[in-house]
Parts: sequence; structure tokens; C-alpha cells
Amino acid sequence: MVNLPLQPRYVLPPLCLIAISALLAILNLNDLLEFNRQLIEQGEIWRLLSSQFVHANWAHLGLNCAGIVLIWLLHAEHTTPSRYALNSLILGIWCGSGIYFFCPDIKIYTGLSALLHGVIVWGAIKDISVGMKTGSLLFIGIWLKIAHEQYAGPSAEVGKLIASRVAIDAHLIGAIGGIVLAIPILVQMIKKTPN
Repeated sequence: MVNLPLQPRYVLPPLCLIAISALLAILNLNDLLEFNRQLIEQGEIWRLLSSQFVHANWAHLGLNCAGIVLIWLLHAEHTTPSRYALNSLILGIWCGSGIYFFCPDIKIYTGLSALLHGVIVWGAIKDISVGMKTGSLLFIGIWLKIAHEQYAGPSAEVGKLIASRVAIDAHLIGAIGGIVLAIPILVQMIKKTPN
């Protein structure tokens, strides 16, 4: 029998993230919140973070919500509401800043996918730290996915669905952010390793 993490402390954070993203879609605030390189260069730096929570269309939002649910199923018990919010905030800033500094060809960007890649990597490392063998498989799997994207390029089918080019470099930046976010976990794992 599957034991789902249904306690409010596990369910409310992902529901809040879905609700915020859906509300921004309903209010159609992309023009104000999306990553727009030209406007960021003119001082609208909030877009580095806010762009992570708006989406190109409803299909894009739906795909990212499915990712939120998957991460909830995999890693909900590793977080508290405050940890969930902090991880989302740190990774949101990391991803937006990374796109700005390392992806000059990206002029417009929206979506949670970069941030979610970071959360998956952080969760996989957390799994490994508590002795869950599936953590290693997930960690290897996410990096194989990213390597495939870097080699083969973005999925044309997903791009057509979301009416936007899939920002595969943003996924890489998010995954690297997940490792950076997991540095305290990695330090604890090293300290526990027998000499």
C-alpha cells in the first residue's frame, strides 16, 4: 500500500505554489513578470525571480504542475513549509540570475521547470543522505535527462505544446542550483563518512 504524504505540512506548500502560478496565469501578468532581458537591463530586476512563476500558456503551467506533484510524491517528507519556501526562493533567484548571466540568447523566459530541476536534484541528494537507494537512481536519471537535452536539443513536441522553445540551458542551471542548495547536506554526509 502506498503511503502518501497527506499531512497539511506536506500538502500545503506544493498547493500554494500551484495556486500562485495559476493565479498569475488567470491574471495574465506575464508582461509584468516574465524574464525580459531588455527590461531587466533597464532595472526591472524582480523579473529574475517572478519569471519562474508565470508560464507561456495553460499547457506549460499544467506540465509544471505535474512536476510539482511528482516532486511532492518523491520528496514531500524531506521538507517543511519554511524549507519548501526557502528552496523555491533561492532556486528562483539562482535560475533567473543564471539565465541572465549565462544564457544571453534567452531574451524571454517563463516557467518553473528550471527551479523544479533544482528541487529534484536537491531531493535526490536528500534521499541519498537518509539512505534511500532510489535517490542515487533519481540523481543519475535527472543528469542523464539533462545530458540528453544538451546533446539532442530541446523537444520540438513539448515546444509546440507550450508555444515556446524549451529552455534546456535553464534546466541545467536549475540542476546545478540543486547541488549548490544541497551543499549543507553534502557536508553532513562527508562528516558522517568513516575515514
